[in-house]
Amino acid sequence: MAKTVGNPYENLANAIIVKACEDYRAALKKLKHNPKNRDAIDEALSVERFFRSQWYQTLTNVDGEFLIRKLRDEIEKGGR
Repeated sequence: MAKTVGNPYENLANAIIVKACEDYRAALKKLKHNPKNRDAIDEALSVERFFRSQWYQTLTNVDGEFLIRKLRDEIEKGGR
């Protein structure tokens, strides 16, 4: 098990955001292959709501809209 360094609350906040990014990437990949996948649409919209939420803004200073754009670009270009 990896040893965590730093503030445990900051580590938790970062882990939440990383998980949301992973979930968003997965949903976008599914949508790329099947644009009518209802579950993937719902997941992507749910994560976008999180990225735009007050809770997200409490966890990080990274702009949620910027992150959405970067992740969309990454998937469109065939990354990850």
